[in-house]
Amino acid sequence: MFTRSAIFEGTIRKGQEEAFFRMVEERLLPVWKRMPNAQAVRVMRMVDSDPDSPDIAMVQEIDYPTMDAVKEALASPVRLEGRAITDEMMRMFDGRFYHVVYNRIAPK
Repeated sequence: MFTRSAIFEGTIRKGQEEAFFRMVEERLLPVWKRMPNAQAVRVMRMVDSDPDSPDIAMVQEIDYPTMDAVKEALASPVRLEGRAITDEMMRMFDGRFYHVVYNRIAPK
C-alpha cells in the first residue's frame, strides 16, 4: 500500500477559512476520489501541533495499491483538474503545498 500525501504548510488567510475548506469538500474531494486507482481518500484539518512545528493547515492522503498505480494517477488528466482547483484555492492561502509518498509498513 502506498499513500501519496499533500501537505499544506502555511496559514489560511483571515476570514477565508470557511471558503477554503468548502472548496476542498465541494470541489477538490470529488476530483481526488476520481483519481485512477485511488482506494481511499482522507483530508485532515490541523487542530493542534507541537509548539515548535511548522504551521500545517491541512493534509490530504490518497491510498494506492502500488507505486505504478501512483504513477498512473499522476499522469492522469484527472490530476490536472485537481491542480487547477488547487491553484485557485491557493489564493486564500499563505504558504506552500508539497507531496510525499509513503509505503505502508503496518498494518498490512
